[in-house]
Amino acid sequence: MGRTLLFAALGLALAAGQALAAELVIPVNAIDASGVGAGIGTVTVKDGKGGMMVKPRLSGLTPGPHGFHIHENPSCLPKEQDGKMVPGLAAGGHYDPAKMARHEGPWGHGHLGDLPALAVNGDGTATDAVVAPNLKVADLKGRAVIIHAGADNYSDQPKPLGGGGGRVACGIVPSK
Repeated sequence: MGRTLLFAALGLALAAGQALAAELVIPVNAIDASGVGAGIGTVTVKDGKGGMMVKPRLSGLTPGPHGFHIHENPSCLPKEQDGKMVPGLAAGGHYDPAKMARHEGPWGHGHLGDLPALAVNGDGTATDAVVAPNLKVADLKGRAVIIHAGADNYSDQPKPLGGGGGRVACGIVPSK
């Protein structure tokens, strides 16, 4: 009986370690009003004790901070809005399973899909990891990662959804 409990505890500990180690590599492409363009790199996500680690390996972006979010739908395609094709609009809105309808950033109580800002270096590369404290890899499955043209102020004022502007890059997160 004692050995059985020991092996069961060991198995649970190993399973918990594997759950923390869940990792997913998401290919990211440039997007525009005509559709999905060339690949610009990857975003690797991995569960950790403080939340989900997000490690970009991206190039070809404009320098500076960019809004960085998980969007509802697994699509990077443009969609028509007000008579114009909008890049990545088929990805839908920010991932918001609790229907909070507020943009408060990754540390607030708004959209769950709000990630910390993506820092893009002067040479157009982004390699600095960030942590999304309220997300797990499993939350992303069947969704899209979107990079916006500009910075995100984590508020709905003065512009909605952080004011990050248009969508410039997208990656589809596999559903499995």
